[in-house]
Amino acid sequence: MRYIVLDTETTGLDPQLGHRVVEIGCVEIHGRQLTGRNFHTYLNPDRDIDPGAEEIHGLSREFLANHPRFEQKVDEFLEFVKGACVIIHNAAFDVRFLDAELQLLGRPAFSTHCNEVFDTLAQARQMHPGKRNSLDALCDRYGISNAHRTLHGALLDSELLAEVWLAMTRGQNTLAIDAPDEATQGLDSLRARRGLGLELPVARASAEELAAHEAYLESLDKAAKSGSSLWRQLSSPAEALEPATELADQA
Repeated sequence: MRYIVLDTETTGLDPQLGHRVVEIGCVEIHGRQLTGRNFHTYLNPDRDIDPGAEEIHGLSREFLANHPRFEQKVDEFLEFVKGACVIIHNAAFDVRFLDAELQLLGRPAFSTHCNEVFDTLAQARQMHPGKRNSLDALCDRYGISNAHRTLHGALLDSELLAEVWLAMTRGQNTLAIDAPDEATQGLDSLRARRGLGLELPVARASAEELAAHEAYLESLDKAAKSGSSLWRQLSSPAEALEPATELADQA
């Protein structure tokens, strides 16, 4: 499966009030590693940016006026996400804005251009109920450095979210190739708990314990209608232990 981690920056909070997308950043993940293929663009919204939004991402109308409009980048953008699982933090917000931009051009909704949309905020709330689950909070929780994030930026945030998603999905916790795989560590732990590959001590019965065991079997023989207990009918004690061993392996 091809994964695209996506983030946007906007002029405000509501596309129904005419707010627009001003930045799109996407990074590609394949085989649980960043491929180095990115899509990034600033966009001219042809309108003012709300002061609160500009304070978050630092993009001014003057700066954005020198960049292309959404309709000039839409084909390149949709080609980049085509057929992929798109990972977004608080997907409802970004998808609502992308749908509004596509609607202005008479294009189908964003979800029709990709395989699916996966919301890491919804996943984080399930995994960490009652805790803060912003991107910054998740970076802190999973030990991912975001010290260089002084302002929001679509490409930077998508790169951070890629590392967060890898940690949340319990594969390799960083994008380093030689990082230990938690799945392998979990398998090693399971092997250790079940004694696989370990030299375990064997406690053998003493002469007194064997004599007591024989006396107990004789009492069972006397009680058995056949004159011989089930234990006696087995060829060896090892065979009698096999069913119990099989049940332990399935536990």
